[in-house]
Amino acid sequence: MEPGQMDTALVSLTAPGSYAAEQYQGLRLKIEQLKRSRGISVLAVTSPGVSDGKTVTSINLAGALARGSGARVLLIDADLRRPAVGLHLGLHDVKGAGLAEALGDERIGLPQIVRRINHRSTVNVVLAGSTPDHVPELLRSPRFEGLLQEARSIYDFVVIDTPPLAPVYDAAVLSRLVDGMLIVVAAHETPRKLLEQTLNLVDESKILGIVLNGDTSPLPGQYDAYYER
Repeated sequence: MEPGQMDTALVSLTAPGSYAAEQYQGLRLKIEQLKRSRGISVLAVTSPGVSDGKTVTSINLAGALARGSGARVLLIDADLRRPAVGLHLGLHDVKGAGLAEALGDERIGLPQIVRRINHRSTVNVVLAGSTPDHVPELLRSPRFEGLLQEARSIYDFVVIDTPPLAPVYDAAVLSRLVDGMLIVVAAHETPRKLLEQTLNLVDESKILGIVLNGDTSPLPGQYDAYYER
């Protein structure tokens, strides 16, 4: 992927009329149903391990939620250790002020770190910013809860890309602040035992479902979503 170029895997943004993008519309419908029935609007997307596709899923879900609906959608990169949202989106100034700076400095408010992905998309994004040394403390801080409450009052949906659950406990810490979590697993790759360990790390009531990434059966396509409740 060339610097400044959006990842072609972000089909909800690069090819919204494609069959691959339509697979995310099914996920979008489920989330919209959950918003109506349970008030779900702030979602964390995580995975058992690295390379399961959580970041691509987060961005595509945000794009799908915003597409043709008029919904206000905010995408937050909360993977402060290994941020990737900005790189996938091809944003040039990924090192500008972001979530980490706002968490560490109360003078930096949400409007100062929110940006548009591009002129064609209605999705707003908050990049991770610098990589701090004290990530767990920042994520546990009342400041982060306050920023999410502010985002909740402005946006119809907030999608948060979080770190994988198995290597670190950041996503488990964040789970208490969100309405629900989606677990992304790589088809035929993520070990079942690792998935089971991951599910035990968070409150069962917060798990909205599992998104199977890269499955080609029984229907062709990039993603199938399997919901537990």
